[in-house]
Amino acid sequence: MDQLFNPLNQYCSGPGTRRGFMKMGLAGFASLSLPGMLRLRAESPAATDAKKTAVIMVWKPGGCSHIDTYDPKPNAGSEYRGPFATIPTKVPGMQFTELLPMQAAIADKFTVLRSMRQGAGGHPAGSMQMLSGDSDTRDKPKPKYPDWMSVANYLRAQGGPRTNPLPAYVGVNPPTTYNGPAYLGDSYSPFSVKGDPNAPKFVVPNIGLANQAEVKHLDRRSSLRQNLDNLERAFDQAGELDALDEFETQAMTLLTNPKTKDAFDLSLEDDKTRDRYGRNTWGQQLLLARRLVEAGVEVLTSSLRGPLCGRVNNWDDHAVNHHVFDALKFRSQAYDQAVSALIEDIYERGLDARVLVVVTGEFGRTPKISHQPSTGAGNASAPAGTQQPGRDHWPRAFSNIWAGGGIETGRFIGATDKRGEDSIERICMPGDFLATIYHHLGIDSSQVFIKDFNGRPTPIVNHGKPIPELIG
Repeated sequence: MDQLFNPLNQYCSGPGTRRGFMKMGLAGFASLSLPGMLRLRAESPAATDAKKTAVIMVWKPGGCSHIDTYDPKPNAGSEYRGPFATIPTKVPGMQFTELLPMQAAIADKFTVLRSMRQGAGGHPAGSMQMLSGDSDTRDKPKPKYPDWMSVANYLRAQGGPRTNPLPAYVGVNPPTTYNGPAYLGDSYSPFSVKGDPNAPKFVVPNIGLANQAEVKHLDRRSSLRQNLDNLERAFDQAGELDALDEFETQAMTLLTNPKTKDAFDLSLEDDKTRDRYGRNTWGQQLLLARRLVEAGVEVLTSSLRGPLCGRVNNWDDHAVNHHVFDALKFRSQAYDQAVSALIEDIYERGLDARVLVVVTGEFGRTPKISHQPSTGAGNASAPAGTQQPGRDHWPRAFSNIWAGGGIETGRFIGATDKRGEDSIERICMPGDFLATIYHHLGIDSSQVFIKDFNGRPTPIVNHGKPIPELIG
């Protein structure tokens, strides 16, 4: 078994005066609009090339109703099936609801997994099950185990210096609430891009200094910082300054390499392409995701949240939050368009063998419709006190979709019962979900252990195997 260990994780905080000195040494660098870069975690220093596999995970925080999207139950009673008609897809025998006409038209380019199941009913525990494999059903304030994205970033970092100037792991408005690097440390978190990529003045901070005078000035400041740090290096028993040097190198690369600026620049896409993804936050997020993996980013996460979801900015369609069916209609056009454009692009641009696209949330929604009074008016929610329908948390059965990755597409895996209450065929658990992603990234999750804070070798996946139908 490989027992991988990051020596930086042994480090315990030193005296405050030592940290203060280090901050003084870094002050010149930080003052140049880079306060985020030394703590913004950086990148994997792993080697990369044009053929290295990559994953784009599109996350739907709050959980999407499987019955109202990918697993309709038109013959269930009215208290279950919802109001949406079913429509045929390009795959014989596979139906979606009318909310997803664009995805239905390209269903031959992805596979639907209809039999996901996990054991936690709360958002924190459910997210941690799906993203890190934590089997604990209790909601915790922060993750005990690192998420798969940080683990992949860490493992690929063991391969030596990274040749691509872009970070290996980028989050475009990434999921941030119930996931993180845990005992791996913040250096394996994503380079995070926040904001609305559809905004006319959208820019990514700390990317690409165009003015050569500024670049030279930055070089001088960085050299000064290094000279100051050399005074203290003899006392740096834990190698912390070496770690910070890696972060600074990444920061400098992001600022000075023209490839980085171009990769994040959506204005280089033609108007037709931008229109095809949708001129809204989600569409441009996923277009930016495609640009970045095409340029060499290996792990890309993007969370579909915010005003496009409705009043409460997520997919948590309790009746107290949203009129569930109004909410699904409200967000469906932007969701359907953005996801279908991303999948089409992956194939049209020849990325389908290298790049795996996974679209999921932490669980589904209750098959049986509930009714409760709204807690407030807004998009997809009636005025406070109005009785409206909702669906609650449901981890026993839900769907996600998979595209690219060299997998066989145009089919569905597994099944739920006649009401969509339970997965009954080809049941897949979070460990299987994670092992499948790791397999695409060239990681044998059954053999890899990483030492936790206490030095215990901890498996990156417990009780899971790659899903055979989703292996390219």
